[in-house]
Amino acid sequence: MKIRGISGHNIFLTVILILIAVVLLITQACSSHSVTGSRTKVTITQTSTQTATMTTNATTNSTTAKITTSTTQSVTSITGTSTSTPVSTSTVTGQVEATEFQGTKLTPIKNQLLNGIAGTQNIDQATYTLTIEGMVDHPITFTYADLEAMPQVSVLATLECVEGWSYTAKWTGPSLSAILAQAGVQSGAVIAIFGTADDPDGFTSLDLSYINANNIILALKDNDVTLPAANGFPVRVVATGKYGYKWAKWVTSVDLSSNSNFQGYWESNGYNNDGSVTGPAGQ
Repeated sequence: MKIRGISGHNIFLTVILILIAVVLLITQACSSHSVTGSRTKVTITQTSTQTATMTTNATTNSTTAKITTSTTQSVTSITGTSTSTPVSTSTVTGQVEATEFQGTKLTPIKNQLLNGIAGTQNIDQATYTLTIEGMVDHPITFTYADLEAMPQVSVLATLECVEGWSYTAKWTGPSLSAILAQAGVQSGAVIAIFGTADDPDGFTSLDLSYINANNIILALKDNDVTLPAANGFPVRVVATGKYGYKWAKWVTSVDLSSNSNFQGYWESNGYNNDGSVTGPAGQ
């Protein structure tokens, strides 16, 4: 049978073309579905990534906040803080750094420059002792708790370094004269030699007449905060009116002597033995 106007050959070609068209439509549909599926996966992946990123960011922010808080607290106990109001200096003790004393603005601990001959000395408070020896009636040893139990004196004093920098702080601790009195100062003793953790043989010395006249203290606190290790914990001399090399840190002994010519570490290296800020720094 023949269809008018269309040969069998043409019919065959027409069928082939129709089949091809159908296949192309199916393929396109499948491709479109595949792309849609792919896009769905991408969308899900992006959503997951965004969520993960947000979570990471949140975690990072939280961690950053914790680190910031921890750093601030730590730095405050050792170097102070940049804020203008008192801040917590220790999460354990809850100490608060003083910012003003006797109408004078204090230098924050973080701005107090430091110097030393052998780096920061780290002393265990539990085993620390201060020995008063030499020309005394009876040598005596104090623990850190003993020093804390004594009447505490607070003074406003400025440490001036021969290098040209200075800072003012509130210093608190027992009177050195009161401590020496407990050991009994012998006649003929004229100076107190301070042995320290970095120079046990005598870092520096001060005249007893100067100590008594100026009510020199052994500081346990700086701006109402327990001395940080870098600032001399557990005990440092507050040598009012003297250059910083007379402010012995990490004091472990006080040796009373009649040797007025004794020279400590810096004095034996050319600094003036008197150390008064009104006098020359060198010999």
